[in-house]
Amino acid sequence: MARRIRFNAFDMNCVAHQSPGLWRHPDDRSHRYKELSYWTELARLLERGRFDGIFIADVLGTYDVYGGNDIAALRQGAQIPVADPLLLVTAMAAATTHLGFGITTGTGFEHPYPFARRLSTLDHLTGGRIGWNVVTGYLPSAARNFGAADQLDHDERYNQADEYLEVLYKLWEGSWEDDAVVRDAAQGIYVDPAKVHHIGHSGTHYTVPGIHLSEPSPQRTPVIYQAGASPRGTRFAAENAEAIFVGAPSKRVLAQTVTRIRDALEAAGRGRYDARIYTLATIVTDATDEAATRKHEEYLSYASTEGALVFMSGWMGIDLSRYDLDDPIGDVRSNAIQSAVAAFQEFDDDGREWTVRDIARWGGIGGLGPVFVGSGATVADTLQEWVDETDVDGFNLAYAITPGSFEDVVRHVVPVLTERGAYPAEYTPGTLRNALFGAGDRLPDNHRGARYRIGGPGSTVLPDSVSRPGSAIPAS
Repeated sequence: MARRIRFNAFDMNCVAHQSPGLWRHPDDRSHRYKELSYWTELARLLERGRFDGIFIADVLGTYDVYGGNDIAALRQGAQIPVADPLLLVTAMAAATTHLGFGITTGTGFEHPYPFARRLSTLDHLTGGRIGWNVVTGYLPSAARNFGAADQLDHDERYNQADEYLEVLYKLWEGSWEDDAVVRDAAQGIYVDPAKVHHIGHSGTHYTVPGIHLSEPSPQRTPVIYQAGASPRGTRFAAENAEAIFVGAPSKRVLAQTVTRIRDALEAAGRGRYDARIYTLATIVTDATDEAATRKHEEYLSYASTEGALVFMSGWMGIDLSRYDLDDPIGDVRSNAIQSAVAAFQEFDDDGREWTVRDIARWGGIGGLGPVFVGSGATVADTLQEWVDETDVDGFNLAYAITPGSFEDVVRHVVPVLTERGAYPAEYTPGTLRNALFGAGDRLPDNHRGARYRIGGPGSTVLPDSVSRPGSAIPAS
């Protein structure tokens, strides 16, 4: 029996997301990112293709590592201008029935208390189809625009994020009991105060004494997404994430990454498959291999070397403008995405070190992930090989052009995988969490967040505790 392959669409509320320069292609429609109809049309397309969801990235700063300024980023439209991802969700949810929505926001730039209400609101309005991609940040420009000289150290950002999640779990899981809203018209009681609890949180970074402002949403805690692949990021993901996004340039590197994540899940007291792992990829496909190859060559003619180096500089924390295109990247340690550097250094089995030109060529289409080129059958073969040989669950699909790349996948690849029994013929109904795991709407008992649940595993909060300032919620 063929193993199921999962698709997630990777997009951003901007023009040049992962393929800089391709906005110049005559068939690209990314300039419509400002139009709500672009997003609702895309959502319907992805639902026709039975994608698990659309994952919308975000940044709160510019890519200004390259050249020490943001001039090249602006010139290339490299994720600038960029608009808010959260405001897209309700329209896309209204246009669809099953598609999930993974929204990116950073833990360093908004207090968890209002953010908890924002996500609960979206979970209510989407019928439980919301997920949150937890990012700790990597662009120094974002930190400066929020009043800091630079970001916190890489690992310290995750320490802060740990407490951020603790506050959210307390609000989402431990503040309101399921039956707190009674709507008793006869007695004039809408909410039973005894069933709403102050969380009494006082920590290193946050003090939140009160109650959650929202009643329990379908999932309570949205599905947690995470994309950090450094050792500290992997530990954070293993404790919190239910969907993990990775990027790897080869099957060998991906297999190592997947094994490391699944080992970390077990170390965190969870099952090896308690998180879905998606790897970044871009598909260029057509009716035949020859047509797909021609399409790929055409796309490459629009790719921007400067734009690719702008992105790579930001992701790797290295100003690549200082190097000649034929210089090796060297043994680099940075305060940005450490896994990006490691992936390139491990790419070749013979240990060949990549040059700056190699990085630019690789990043011209699809960013840090590979590009799969071929007919629907050829691409399906490749995807099944990657799943079988790496144990990955699915693919986070970036685009070369939009919506054309997604249209091609739905037209050429999805039918082949479906016929082979490797892709679902229909959606699993219900919330995003249930669609991903088929085990209900709420966090499983072995998840970190479950111990903040009223009466849950390890909780010190009992259902008959009274609501008052300082009422206890379990410490982490």
